[in-house]
Amino acid sequence: MHIGLVGLGRMGENMRQRLRTKGLAVTGYDPGVETRDVTSLEELIRTLPTPRVVWVMVPAGEVTDSVITALQPLLGPGDIIIDGGNTFFEDDLRRAATLKNNHIHYVDVGVSGGVWGRENGYGLMVGGEEEIITFLMPIFDALRPQGPREEGFVHVGPIGAGHYAKMVHNGVEYGLMQAYAEGYELLASRSDLILDVPAVFNAWRRGTVVRSWLLDLLSQALENDPGFDMIRGYAQDSGEGRWTVQEAVNQAVPTPAISAALYARFSSRQDDSPAMKAIAAMRHQFGGHAALPADE
Repeated sequence: MHIGLVGLGRMGENMRQRLRTKGLAVTGYDPGVETRDVTSLEELIRTLPTPRVVWVMVPAGEVTDSVITALQPLLGPGDIIIDGGNTFFEDDLRRAATLKNNHIHYVDVGVSGGVWGRENGYGLMVGGEEEIITFLMPIFDALRPQGPREEGFVHVGPIGAGHYAKMVHNGVEYGLMQAYAEGYELLASRSDLILDVPAVFNAWRRGTVVRSWLLDLLSQALENDPGFDMIRGYAQDSGEGRWTVQEAVNQAVPTPAISAALYARFSSRQDDSPAMKAIAAMRHQFGGHAALPADE
């Protein structure tokens, strides 16, 4: 299979490399990257066999809208656009309806794995028509982790379902990170009792009920900077935590842990919080998100 990939940032470039190592042909385009394979969207489309498959991996919102708008007149009936960014699920419904008028298929994919995905594979949450998803499975199988398909891939439901699942995934991630971060701050507050905070987290990584990949990343971050002296206690929110809380309100579903974690990030913008240092460190570890230096 041969696909086009628009967007060669941290995630897009790693995905291009993983797809190629799995035997798929990938033509990549990004106007701001010298390693692009083509110099325009028009050239990208000319390289692809029909039905053409274009994976869009750019920032959610206006940037994704502009790319899809530019692609629409270049594609024809039966072609497929995949949005793999962190898109708000209601935007999927709007875009799909517009593309359907030109008989272009639309698939939304929530992608988890961050900067480690090239090596470990990506968790994929997919929304779209069953027939189209089946056709695209060689792509998804190449990107997902090795092992049983159901442990790294799910066809969640119709268009919008993939990004809805990813939104909730990120909300859960907020809650987990907040719990670890608060635990870090509490341990660090008792230097008279806890002589080695990094060692405590490292010990939790095997045999305990709180072990996880996030805990592994936190332990790694502590090994590199035991007191988080190099990181400011400020944690940005990507937007999906807000969407999760807003959707919980709309559905009258109580999400106190996720909501508290979101508000804790807001509070980090007022004080240099030790807990937020831990969250900033974890975000940098799994996603390559910038952590502000301590002197900023």
